[in-house]
Amino acid sequence: MSNGTTIAKQIGARLSLRKPQSESLAILCRLLEQLKLEKEPDLQCWIDLLKTEKLPFKSFERDFPSLCFALATGVGKTRLMGAMIAWLYLTGRSHHFFVLAPNLTIYEKLKQDFLPGSPKYVFQGIPELAQTPPVLITGDDYQEGRGVRLDQVQTMSATGDMFALETAPHINIFNVSKINALDNKKGAEKSKQAKIRRLQEYIGDSYFNYLADLPDLVVLMDEAHRYYADSGATAINDLKPVLGIELTATPKTTGAKPRDFKNIVYHYPLARALNDGYIKTPAVATRKDFKASSYSELQLETIKLEDGIHHHEYVKTELASYANNTGRPLVKPFMLVVAQDTIHAEAIKARIEDSEFFQGAYKGKVITVHSNQTGQESDENTQRLLAVEHDKNTEIVIHVNKLKEGWDVTNLYTIVPLRASASEILTEQTIGRGLRLPYGKRTGIEAVDRLTIIAHDRFQEIIDRSNQEDSIIKKTLFIGADDDDDGIPEHKPNQVIVPSQADTLLGLTPTDGQGHQVKEGFAPPYQGNSIHTGNPPPVLATEAQRQVAEITVRIISDEAKRLGSSKELMTPEVLQSVTRKVQQVMKEISPPISSPAIQPELTGMSSPAPIAPRELDEKSIAKLVGQISEKVAEHTIDIPQIVILPTRDVNYGFAEFELGRLDSIAMRPSSQEILLQNLQDNSSSTISWAQSGMSEERLENYLVHYLFDHDEIDYDEHAGLLYRLAGQMVAHLQTYLNDEEVEVLLKTQGRQLADFIWVQMKQHMWTTPTDYVGHVTKGFDVLRPATFNYAHNEQPRDFRSPIQAGEKSRVRQMLFTGFSKCCYPYQKFDSVDGEWRLAQILEGDASVLKWMKPAHGQFRIEYANGQNYEPDFVVETKDACLLIEPKKATEVSTPDVQAKARAAVRWCKYANDYASQHSGKQWRYLLIPHDDIELGRSIAGLMQEHEMTS
Repeated sequence: MSNGTTIAKQIGARLSLRKPQSESLAILCRLLEQLKLEKEPDLQCWIDLLKTEKLPFKSFERDFPSLCFALATGVGKTRLMGAMIAWLYLTGRSHHFFVLAPNLTIYEKLKQDFLPGSPKYVFQGIPELAQTPPVLITGDDYQEGRGVRLDQVQTMSATGDMFALETAPHINIFNVSKINALDNKKGAEKSKQAKIRRLQEYIGDSYFNYLADLPDLVVLMDEAHRYYADSGATAINDLKPVLGIELTATPKTTGAKPRDFKNIVYHYPLARALNDGYIKTPAVATRKDFKASSYSELQLETIKLEDGIHHHEYVKTELASYANNTGRPLVKPFMLVVAQDTIHAEAIKARIEDSEFFQGAYKGKVITVHSNQTGQESDENTQRLLAVEHDKNTEIVIHVNKLKEGWDVTNLYTIVPLRASASEILTEQTIGRGLRLPYGKRTGIEAVDRLTIIAHDRFQEIIDRSNQEDSIIKKTLFIGADDDDDGIPEHKPNQVIVPSQADTLLGLTPTDGQGHQVKEGFAPPYQGNSIHTGNPPPVLATEAQRQVAEITVRIISDEAKRLGSSKELMTPEVLQSVTRKVQQVMKEISPPISSPAIQPELTGMSSPAPIAPRELDEKSIAKLVGQISEKVAEHTIDIPQIVILPTRDVNYGFAEFELGRLDSIAMRPSSQEILLQNLQDNSSSTISWAQSGMSEERLENYLVHYLFDHDEIDYDEHAGLLYRLAGQMVAHLQTYLNDEEVEVLLKTQGRQLADFIWVQMKQHMWTTPTDYVGHVTKGFDVLRPATFNYAHNEQPRDFRSPIQAGEKSRVRQMLFTGFSKCCYPYQKFDSVDGEWRLAQILEGDASVLKWMKPAHGQFRIEYANGQNYEPDFVVETKDACLLIEPKKATEVSTPDVQAKARAAVRWCKYANDYASQHSGKQWRYLLIPHDDIELGRSIAGLMQEHEMTS
């Protein structure tokens, strides 16, 4: 392995590059390991190599070698830019970089991302660039001489970066307008020459010429499609870089007649990013049985805005629940409204901020961004726009075409396009703004991983468009469909944060999302008939006692990392250790200020008033610690945290075979022209399939491209087989079609034909077997409060109360209470015949000690290429601990459910090894079809029939 390849792999690991980022860096590495960077390059030599590399490259677009990496919005072009700069610097190929931004928004964002210490610093984790940090030069400060190295100029009247390490990389960040800006000061002599090209005395030349004379300047173009206009392209060519790196999500020129770039070396479109899970899933929403023609334009806009708010409030609640249940940072969502023009935008803002619109709840929370804003107003809104991920005062953004590339945030969840066509709505410029995932990857919670477009008046058009193969719209939603699993409630759901049963004994009570105590409709959280009431709960009558309880729980949570089970909390050694730590913390509390270091991280627990240590003596503290430790252990199910890793890599391969059943394929290309009729103005146009999209040099490439999407296929290893099978398919098509017809068919229906090949490849696929090893990182965990959302018109129900047949579809919106064995006083269920009925059986079975539905993230049971499985129920009986999965009878035998079951059985094996070492109960996994879950059944009987052992 070459040094460059080694460094590329190290950078990929340190920056945690995603697959498309790593593949792009590998291409750059592979090319530059064979080609030299020089001021007078042999472009034909570059072209010859690029054409042998099986890349989509056709020719160069500029006077120097410039490579385009076309990555979908949200995949991470800026991080890739940082990785490429790091690789070029660490391999000694370049010390000078010129990063070009197309507009002010991206310019400001790039300056932040390249600033050491910033949250999204592009070189985070690369030690060489921490020891020798880059020198940043921007379009605002280049005149200070920061970018001039002492060894690059002969005469200097200024010191430049005298004290900076001369070996540090120099990164210039410029807005493209700065390159051509005249910037003539008022009263000064006018100049037709751009400011950056004017003479600078400290260099003896212009800064532009200084850059152009550098022997190793590399230009990186963010949103590269913006630099094909005459002035921008000329300026870039004049810089005479040794290499250009172009990054864009839309590799086409702008203007009336756009064309595909010819210099693309890597293309990762939005559809692949969606399938690979790197971005949110886009969905379109409307109301059931909605007829847009029945409403005026104003009425329609108001309905769409109102429904956008309904969705916004729903998502806000779901995000809060996810953050509370997992302990991850809270994401504050906002809604984007796309207006037709500036007058329209201001009218919408006035309507939303009117006191009659949701009782004025959004007054002061709306900003408009459009090209008519100037001066202070525009600057202020730009700053609010850049800060919208963290700005609590902005919930709605209205824009008119000012938001294009670069303004990519993670917390946009609702888009309301007004007076827009379906094609406008579906452009990457609109949807792409909200596709970034707030947590970096999908969470498995649909509302957290989804971007929704409110499109009542264009719903049918968008659905029709979504049926085309390259569409990214994958889901439809209905506003106001409270009885529908896919519905968005018209009213904001109620939210309650519920402490565990152990926490209720410490005085915690349920609270709402704002931290206010919830009382009405809630039964007392401590159930007097609980089987866990052998000892009375500790008496927390004073603030001092409550503060001791809070500190004790915090310390117990920390001790859990070192203990084998919760039973060890009651051993004399652990009790003494916990007591000693609690007493020490209490001594450090000096009135009137309570130390922030000991404040609890328990959601719903109010901060106690400052106390004096003398209120409790050491003996009283020790007694209270013992009582609290006992209750925590009593109400905890010891769920070990287990990391299961393969002992070696799993490799995939394919036996040699010939494609079969080719005679069943008789597909023909559809018409090469599609007629488009504009419903708004009756204008018409056509799209020609023969002219659309990029053409491949070999017909087989169309099929091979789609086959690459499968993770099991490695190009270097399987290229021969892929081209042989694709060749067999092409040869079959050529028996009844001419080459032009074959190409049209492959362009339009290539994925379907590739899937035909892939089905047969899977039948001949083999994998290297591998063993697994499990490592227990924690023996148990103190239960954290759980957050539940339920319908606005619901109150908690006793779990024994019958659910009427007409209510079954709404069970997910209900909240239940009245349990005596559940680790939480309240619970929600996903089904009536499965989960709700099972809870009734658990509560009535004498062998069951305690049970719960685990919170999201409590289990890490990996299956199917790293996906995570979380069982529905955890149960502790007198003799065992159980993972129970109730499932529809028709789904029990499906491959996905069976894969989860096998992973859960494997998890139980490692949990049992650990339990044996710590005198714990054995774990078992039950997969139960719903029609076997009936009152009168026992857990022992269900276990005998449905325990999975392999």
